[in-house]
Amino acid sequence: MAEKDADVQKIKELLKIMKENDLVKIDIRHGEDYVSLQRALPQPPATALGPMMAALPGVGTPLMMPQGAPLGQPGAPAQGTGLLEIKSPIVGTLYEAPSPDSEPYVEIGSHVDPQTVVCIIEAMKVMNEIRAEVSGTIVEKTVATGQAVEYGQVLCRVRPD
Repeated sequence: MAEKDADVQKIKELLKIMKENDLVKIDIRHGEDYVSLQRALPQPPATALGPMMAALPGVGTPLMMPQGAPLGQPGAPAQGTGLLEIKSPIVGTLYEAPSPDSEPYVEIGSHVDPQTVVCIIEAMKVMNEIRAEVSGTIVEKTVATGQAVEYGQVLCRVRPD
């Protein structure tokens, strides 16, 4: 328990250093341990974005749309293809199935709806279920199990219904 408290204290100290030095992101590797911290920047006022703000779900939610990130939303159309892209909302490690001996959540040709879990992304030892947020058929998977993914990275493409 004391070790866990010490880890939390170290993270708090790192966050304080980030704020004091106006850092947005910090990555630390020590042996096999790796920590990546990123703080959300304040969102611009709604008047600066005009009517687009209301039309874009997730804008203003720092964990889903940090400032400076591309405006591509989960389900945003891929340019010129007519396909929708499911993008990673977080940084982490992707897993296609709930356990190594389980079937993948989705395969190419699988039909998905907005509540369909398409994969899990592990971030800081927490398993986060990633939902399709669109309806259609999976036509491409761009990341394999065990690969690291970045915020906004395309996980798969969907042909809409």
